[in-house]
Amino acid sequence: MATNIGSQQRDYERCRQVHLDFHTSEHMPAVGSRFDKKNWQEALKLGRVNLINIFGKCHHSWCYYPTKAGRMHPTLSHDLLGAQIEACHEIDVKVSTYITVGWSANDALAHPEWIHRNSDGSICGYDPAKVKMDDAKPIVNWSLLCPVGPYHHQVMAHVEEVCRMYPTDGIWLDIYSMTHACYCDACRAGMAAAGVDASNEAAAMTWRIGALLEHQGKVAALVEQLKPGATIYFNGTTATNMNGLYKHALYQHNSKNDLEDLPTTWGGYNKFPLRARLFHNVGRPVVAMSGKFHTMWGEFGGFKHRDAMKYEAACMIANGARCNFGDQMHPDGHMDLSTYANIGHAFEYVEKIEAYGVPGVPVSNLALLHSENGEADEGAASMLLETQTEFEMIRPGAKIDDRIDVLVIPGAPCLDDAAAGIVSAFIARGGKVLAMGAGVLDASREKCLLDVGAEYLGAAAYVNDYTQAAATVGEDLPATPFLNYEAAPRFAPKPGTETLAAIYEPYFDRTYAKYCSHQNTPNRTEPAAHPAAMRKENVIVTAHDLGTAYHRHGARVHRQLFLNCLKLLHTSPMLETRMPSAGRATLIHQPHENRYVAHLTYAAPMKRGRCEIIEDIVPLTNVNLTVRLPEKIKRVYEVPSMAPLAATPGAEALSLTIPRLQCHTAVVFEY
Repeated sequence: MATNIGSQQRDYERCRQVHLDFHTSEHMPAVGSRFDKKNWQEALKLGRVNLINIFGKCHHSWCYYPTKAGRMHPTLSHDLLGAQIEACHEIDVKVSTYITVGWSANDALAHPEWIHRNSDGSICGYDPAKVKMDDAKPIVNWSLLCPVGPYHHQVMAHVEEVCRMYPTDGIWLDIYSMTHACYCDACRAGMAAAGVDASNEAAAMTWRIGALLEHQGKVAALVEQLKPGATIYFNGTTATNMNGLYKHALYQHNSKNDLEDLPTTWGGYNKFPLRARLFHNVGRPVVAMSGKFHTMWGEFGGFKHRDAMKYEAACMIANGARCNFGDQMHPDGHMDLSTYANIGHAFEYVEKIEAYGVPGVPVSNLALLHSENGEADEGAASMLLETQTEFEMIRPGAKIDDRIDVLVIPGAPCLDDAAAGIVSAFIARGGKVLAMGAGVLDASREKCLLDVGAEYLGAAAYVNDYTQAAATVGEDLPATPFLNYEAAPRFAPKPGTETLAAIYEPYFDRTYAKYCSHQNTPNRTEPAAHPAAMRKENVIVTAHDLGTAYHRHGARVHRQLFLNCLKLLHTSPMLETRMPSAGRATLIHQPHENRYVAHLTYAAPMKRGRCEIIEDIVPLTNVNLTVRLPEKIKRVYEVPSMAPLAATPGAEALSLTIPRLQCHTAVVFEY
């Protein structure tokens, strides 16, 4: 984990950002006609914005400046990009220029040879030949272009043109989709030249990753040559759970890592904290991207309430990330002041607290292994977040820092022999492991890669099964068997291994031939020979993938069993507090300031229609907080009030009470 942040990085990336979408059809009249410098600057000042991403080229393929590399929007009559950059720099707002790559509608129509192709030759994404032009167009519906072939030169031409014509502070390139290989003519030729069998999907994907990295490297080198010190970011490269992309470091040419998470509709409020912890390992500035919208990108006239934006912004800073809220400008170029009043409400608070989160990284003595299985990882992270259990993220095969006492392994196969060796060495030196489900198995799910005190017998024999916890892990759990919606793989404990929870199997699976009642078959009255949880010294294994189960079904019994098992191992957390499950707690280390900062936030997301919203931000009172820190603490105070807090020193811990918490507070521990 990159904890040693130098002072030279403090102003590397500003904290109060806006990403200003401007995807504007050729059918829109008088584009940019109402742009006014005074209105533009008034909006940014009202929003307390100090960096903005503005458009050079949009998804419709139109440029918003006089261009030779592409085509200027047909109803734009002036240099909109140049005017925006000038207006920003006059009020000390930095500018990053947006250039679309993967989605570019008119380029796709004009150059079908640039389009990303599936293995059967079909178009990836929207295919105009397969629709009627008068049909309603779904949202987020574009053809996908491939920058590996001749389109690469077009992208380079736009980047070079913008860098030469304007004093931009950065280049922001969008839509680098790497979910699967491309089979356009250029990619097929490249694979053939490299001796790659295009029919081998894994080999084709590996080649594709290398080709995209080569393209990105050339773009990044061009930006550095023409604009030394400018930021460069390729959007789409910070995906964390698709085809092993994170381990291939698709982000390696980014000068920062923007994490595009729209919690209202893109996976909820537990997704960003996981990704932030993972990308702090890279050692570059992390930017959290949300939106001003009620739903997601492309929504004209949608508003998230300003209190929700304040809460989200506080959570971003609490995770050591800069803040970015997406907006979409009206095609006429006029900035909506209501939007920037809402953003300003959030950023006014960010101004008070940003120095206590950025630069900084979440720090803990518990680490969660990144399996790249989205359900397993996000479910495990949710169980930790909702119990205010601070954690770091590490990837399999990475060094386990000496600070880490406990390692949590999600329930998806993520170890190979080398990674298992690192975990085994960690256990041998006294480290503790809580592993779930198939997390201890090899990729083929045939054998255990760790010594967990049990023999692996194989996959589950039934669709569902039941768990009954022993008293050791029975806190707040039923005394009778509770249902698991997916049955566990089977492990046979060896002599000396303690059973913490038993499995009860059903009488039979539910079929048309044999069924009982409306849903699942009831449990047998005697336990199975294979347990639901077991312990060998410092290693606990839950047979079920509790993370995936919690992610899919949200049953509190699964989270509680996980927490009860974890408590047996995680006996001295660096941060400890008790809030309702919507409470979040992070411990940020800022070694350049000789301090730790405990951030506590509270708001309860609610499902309304298809969106998660933040509405009622109720106060909490008398919140207890305990920290266990390696340094001797000299001063304790609350932010943003700066009020001193009385801390009760203990033998190993420093404890205090926060009188009142509404939305967010931070407690600073200076050493």
